Amino acid sequence: MITTTKRALIFSLASALLVLAVSTLPWRGPENEWQAYQRDYFADTGVTGQIAVRQVTPRLGPDGRPTDDAPPELCLTCHLGLEEISASHPVETFGCTICHGGVGLALDADRAHDGLLPNPSDLSVATQTCGQAGCHGDQTDPARDHVAQVTRSLQATYAGGIALIRYTFGAQKDLDPRFGVLGGVDPDPLPQTVPSLTTYHVDPNAPPAEVQFAQNCLTGGCHVTEPPTDVPYRYRSTGCAACHVLYNDEGLYAGTDPTLPRDEPGHPARHRFTTAIPFSQCNHCHNRGNYSLRTMTFTPRPDLPPAGDPIPPTMPEEGRRLLEYYQPIGQFTLCEWELDCVDCHTQTEAMGDGHFWPDQKTMQSVQCRTCHGTLTEPPVTVEITDPDDPALRLARLNGNYELNVGDVVVLTGRGEKLGSVQLRDGQLVQFRKVDGRQYVVPLVTGSDCRQQPDQQESRYCHQCHAYQR
Repeated sequence: MITTTKRALIFSLASALLVLAVSTLPWRGPENEWQAYQRDYFADTGVTGQIAVRQVTPRLGPDGRPTDDAPPELCLTCHLGLEEISASHPVETFGCTICHGGVGLALDADRAHDGLLPNPSDLSVATQTCGQAGCHGDQTDPARDHVAQVTRSLQATYAGGIALIRYTFGAQKDLDPRFGVLGGVDPDPLPQTVPSLTTYHVDPNAPPAEVQFAQNCLTGGCHVTEPPTDVPYRYRSTGCAACHVLYNDEGLYAGTDPTLPRDEPGHPARHRFTTAIPFSQCNHCHNRGNYSLRTMTFTPRPDLPPAGDPIPPTMPEEGRRLLEYYQPIGQFTLCEWELDCVDCHTQTEAMGDGHFWPDQKTMQSVQCRTCHGTLTEPPVTVEITDPDDPALRLARLNGNYELNVGDVVVLTGRGEKLGSVQLRDGQLVQFRKVDGRQYVVPLVTGSDCRQQPDQQESRYCHQCHAYQR
């Protein structure tokens, strides 16, 4: 009987011989496609290397679990300069096909890309890719069951918006959410959340305004389930990658993979995940213009493409942020302009927490007083004592701020720790997640501020602290 160890050894030896045979074939005649890609890579980057078949043998099997007999992959033979997606997903461990599918041993592009998933984080396939056992789904810790969180988040369901429109035009008699772009059942709902949502489909007998709302607002690039509109400033991906994979405003690839064209819009800037998400990424969806409730149509901003002129690439960051962050009619405070969206909106606010929340107002827990306090009470803070605290993991993943056991951080009204807002030498310090820049947080306590504890909407701050375009 052949033991498991011997079987694994035989398989590994056979795979190595196969790759060796492929790599030593006499590549004569016309240059192969993969050879041309490697030649281009060495020429474009100035890197010195040998044109040869490149093999990776992952340490994880197709089910996402450690194994000694995972088949080798030759994907990097063509994608020689492709950036590693993240430090948490080293290619030597994961390979490529565990996420992207395809045929790892093929060197012909058509064969290699048979069954390819260009974006494994798209929510239509995420449960089979990102959400497979041991990865970002099927976790006993709800805080790490990210696929369930995202698919039930407001960004995926739009439950409050659908309920509001249906109520406004008489399709339902209250504002209680019944439908979501993505539906489902919450196995453990909270008192303020919705137990289940029905997947929303347009009823041809619905009021005309509702039909137009579905056509204009729920399709055509507005939500994480929908492909983006292919115009400048709107380029992004779908699913998890809609936020975590950065696109420049022109949608052009700027990395070193020789297989990806640099002049074809629609590609991420690089093949890389990040939690250091700048406001410009959020702006590819948000703050692009205004909707008319009367006509259910969208009017784009007149000051940015495609309606307006592009921002000159030489414009300094401060000027660009001032121009791009808010619409010309908008008012904002200094922190709203200097920080990025991810500095105030927490992970659960953006990605969800596994529950169906009825609307953004109910879901959002971070308020002005979370960091600035009130006239009578300072911000609520807490010490990090658990070495497995999720706040420590988020800090490591981000990499632009440091957080350790013993540090004191701000606590939100829902008990979520803001690891980037820390008590340092008697002062609260905000670390910007995009670049680590530090800001001292001014406190309301002891100041001349007249804002009351229940006045937490930004319009109250704007009465005294407004900046305007």
